[in-house]
Amino acid sequence: MLLVRLLNAIDEGRHSFEDLKGRIVEDGKRVSTRSLRRYLQILEEAGFPWYFDRAKNLYRFADGYSLKRLELSGSELFGLVALRSLGASLGGTIGSYIDEVTDKLVGSARGVKERVETRSPVTFRLSEIRLDKQGERAFELLSAAERASRSVTFRYRDNVGKKSERTADPYGFIVSGGRVYCVAYDHARKDMRTFAVDNMTAPEVLGSTFVKPNDFDIEAFAARSISGVMHGSDVVEVHVCFAARVAKAAIAARVVAEQHIDRLENGDVEITFPVTDIDELIRWVLSWGSQAEILEPEDARVRTRMLLSDIQKRYGI
Repeated sequence: MLLVRLLNAIDEGRHSFEDLKGRIVEDGKRVSTRSLRRYLQILEEAGFPWYFDRAKNLYRFADGYSLKRLELSGSELFGLVALRSLGASLGGTIGSYIDEVTDKLVGSARGVKERVETRSPVTFRLSEIRLDKQGERAFELLSAAERASRSVTFRYRDNVGKKSERTADPYGFIVSGGRVYCVAYDHARKDMRTFAVDNMTAPEVLGSTFVKPNDFDIEAFAARSISGVMHGSDVVEVHVCFAARVAKAAIAARVVAEQHIDRLENGDVEITFPVTDIDELIRWVLSWGSQAEILEPEDARVRTRMLLSDIQKRYGI
């Protein structure tokens, strides 16, 4: 938020260095000269074209540039700075897309086409996305088909190696676990399916068009899956108890869109997760070690014991 205040102050174009120190207050005190210079350097390296007008002793943006024309609020400005860091975290094709759009929004004193390093007060711990040339071509083609409401055909190889040819209507995309998935209506199966883009080959856009249902929402589609990829018509409520030491982290994780939280007197929390794939949730719960226990349904506890038994055999326990 200090960077957001600094951006707003520079955009006003009427503040000296000492004035800026007064506008950027940290813990009730004016920031130091060293801190302000560091903040200015962060903004410069993020691509914001500020400069010092020596004749007037003022800090301002390059002529013709103003964030006011974007009509961004303080929180939106912060999001813009953080967005560049998000793009760097994702990497690959999608990361470059984010870089391109933020370059256009932020501009650069050294030219929009020049790539600038992102230094942001926010960091994201995400799985880096790297599509090979085949995956990039498939993603670009599918993206164009989705925007134009055109059906596509492609060859597909699923996770167990089974090959098939599909004709589908691309409705949207899910980025999860370092991979990109296309959510589409499969013509042969007459139902929604999720396809890993990097498992597609020979994609082609067809001449036929489709009409996406008005009630289709990609967020709602992915809402009952931890990865966003698992989908099913049956929803099961799984109750999990988390120990007090991890309670806050478990609540904050919010792995599915809807969840019910019961706080216990001893500090533990019980969270109810409505999911379409129990096994996916079981694997996530086990990542908490002994700090989490599935309470019900019994079928989920049985599946957990079976998985733990397989793990014990794997490690010779």
